Amino acid sequence: MSRQNIKNFQKSITRELTLTKDRVEFLIGNANWGEVGRFKEAILRKTISQFLPSNLKIGTGFIIGNSDHQFGRNGQISSQLDIIIYEDKSPVIFREGDFVIITENAVRAVIEVKTKVINYGNDQDNALNNIVSKINRLRDFETFNPIGEHKKKFIGIFSYDYEQDFSNERIDEALRISNGVVNHISLGPNKFIRYWENTIGLDPIPEYQGRCYIRYNLTDLSFSYFISNLLHIVADEDPVERYWFSFPIEGTKERHRAETRPIIELR
Repeated sequence: MSRQNIKNFQKSITRELTLTKDRVEFLIGNANWGEVGRFKEAILRKTISQFLPSNLKIGTGFIIGNSDHQFGRNGQISSQLDIIIYEDKSPVIFREGDFVIITENAVRAVIEVKTKVINYGNDQDNALNNIVSKINRLRDFETFNPIGEHKKKFIGIFSYDYEQDFSNERIDEALRISNGVVNHISLGPNKFIRYWENTIGLDPIPEYQGRCYIRYNLTDLSFSYFISNLLHIVADEDPVERYWFSFPIEGTKERHRAETRPIIELR
């Protein structure tokens, strides 16, 4: 299979997600946005599940825990999360169909899904900040700290639609609030943001060498790169033998950093 065909295969993932989402909107419009939203979460869950290793499960629900393991006097609970990927070998607290309540150590990934994260028609509507604030509650759980010795978790925000460029103060604000907790963001089919603990070894060398977010223009590949990064993080061992398939941009995505303020230094 040629490299160009692999790239087209990855682009087809973006097209499939977009087309399936559009078909629902064509049929029912805004008659019941709650149900449409849940269906869009289900579309992404179904797509991801096609690629997950067999030892992982995908669902929706809550993470609960207690730092007082013996007496349970320090309870913690997350908000309801759109997508949770967890180890199948770990016992769950509760499971009914796709709905799950689970403890933090079993969780490999958390994803929040939105149709659109920034609505320019309403200055008060900034779903991106709301989502980041919701996800930041996961800081209550030790293994969700972006700095530490524990196994890295994939924490993502997936937005089906985004038609603006990166020079947006709302994005800047959301990334400052997140401060590394959210590590992957797909903004529509073309815009992708990733958190880096450091940028040593990236080519070309970025201006900043510490913890940062880098923004990328990936035409028709944002969705597939979001999923590919997810798969490489949730695997027991990074499947380096499939980098050529997962990340088919010639010269790597580092050649496609956004020109407008590509790196946000964390404060």
